[in-house]
This record gives sequence, structure tokens and C-alpha cells, in this order.
Amino acid sequence: MFLGYNTNGLAHHDPLQAIDLLAELGYQGVGLTIDHGLLNPYLPAAEHKAAIDAMAERLAATGLRSVIETGARFLLDPRRKHEPTLVSPTAADRAGRVQFLGHAIRLAARLGSDCVSFWSGIVHDGASSPVAYTRLVEGLKPVLDLADQHGVILAFEPEPGMLVDTMEAYDRLLSQIDAPHFQLTLDLGHLHCQGETPIADYIARYQGKLANVHLEDMRAGVHEHLMFGEGEIAFAPVLAALRQADYRAGVYVELSRHSHMGPTAAARAIEFLRPLLQNTTQSLA
Repeated sequence: MFLGYNTNGLAHHDPLQAIDLLAELGYQGVGLTIDHGLLNPYLPAAEHKAAIDAMAERLAATGLRSVIETGARFLLDPRRKHEPTLVSPTAADRAGRVQFLGHAIRLAARLGSDCVSFWSGIVHDGASSPVAYTRLVEGLKPVLDLADQHGVILAFEPEPGMLVDTMEAYDRLLSQIDAPHFQLTLDLGHLHCQGETPIADYIARYQGKLANVHLEDMRAGVHEHLMFGEGEIAFAPVLAALRQADYRAGVYVELSRHSHMGPTAAARAIEFLRPLLQNTTQSLA
């Protein structure tokens, strides 16, 4: 288990400089949120390839591991946050999200990233749950096939407010997906926000599916990513549960509203978490 940081909390930085900053602070991983300024697949092909090659070189030079994150707010549509999605009303919109996830999968294969992390989307048109799940499952089929072809793990994230919001909803989706490379991004703040506690119990329950972990502080009932110490989560038992589950991938800090103070936020986060992680390792030794 190692600490990483999501670039959605460094949105005002040059991507390569963000990598250098995180390595200097002591992070061992980076969550690369594809966006306008970071590995944008809609740039001219030559420019996109050059950006990927430069990122591959910088990751190799710093030794940072990576995951590919797909939660950019306005990359696919400049007017609708996080749209379109796999549950959008029209087939054309859903196909746009499938195409984007295809870009992410190919990028993960090129960079040797641990997984591609993504979510379902919000149902905006009042579609019934069965209809929305049908859209989601049908949209996942080509995504699963492509990931399998490239040897890429897919890590699906339950997200408050979306079709698949809770772990119960994730179980419902999982019952319709037969693919070992379809795994889980577990955002521990989301669990606390939605009353899915104790968090340690959920870590133990889903340890066989865990491919990616997001971490931030949060308050019950409020989906707002907070700096550590500003919410209600007790982090020592959470990290101990991850260690007990033999989780060996990245724990990625996700402070998506802190880009205005990105270097300070990244430094404060690792200063808070690193001693807890070390104490957890010693106590379980």
C-alpha cells in the first residue's frame, strides 16, 4: 500500500510539473484525471501522442505508479458537468462516453497504469431503475471487451447521486457483470458520507475486489471532499483495515476542490497520512 494524489487537485499545474511536485513530496503514485490540460484525447493525434510519451518518460523518471481517472467535469461537454455518461438518454451520448473510456483504456495500457477508474453517471431523464441499469450494462460490454484485449483492470466507483451510488447498488451491477477484470474503486469518504459504516467492515467485505482507493475527509450526509482533520473520519482504523486486507495498490488523496492551493494541500495531506501509515505498518508487524 502506498500514497498517491489525484491530479484533479492540481488542475492549475502543468501535468509534468505536477508529477515532479508529487514525487518531491514523497508520493509514490498519481491519479491522472484526463482533462483539457492533461492527456486530452481530443487533441490532434500528434500532439496527443507527444503528451503521452512525455508523461511515460516522467513517470519512469520519478518512479510514480499511476491510475487513470475519468471524472473530468467538462471535458466531453462544455455545458453539462460529467456528461454524457453510460446512462444518458440517447444512444449517441452513451457512445460518446464509451469512446472516451476506450481512450482511457488505451492510455492505461501505454503508461502501464494499475487501472482505469470510472463511474455510472446520473440519470437525468427519469428513467426507471431497470431501464437505467440496462443502459449501463449494455454500455459496459464494449468497454469490458476492450479492457480485456489490452489487459487493463477496470475499477468501478460508486458515487453519491449517481445510478450506482452505494455498495448495495454496486452489488446489483456486479451481479450482471461476469468479468474478473471488473473491480472496484472504493472512495472511503463516500462510505462515511452515506452512512456505510464502519468503513473497516466494507474494506474487509470487498477486499477481493479492491483495485483502487480514494481518500479524503468528509462529514456524514454531505458529499464534500475535505482536507484531513476537517471532517469526521477516524483514519487510523481505516488504514489499519486496508493493511489487514493486504491491500497493496495506491491510496489516492482526492481533494478536487483544492487546486487553488494545490501544493499546500498535497503537502498537508501527506504530512497527515504518512505517520498514520507508518504506525499501521508497525502495529501489524
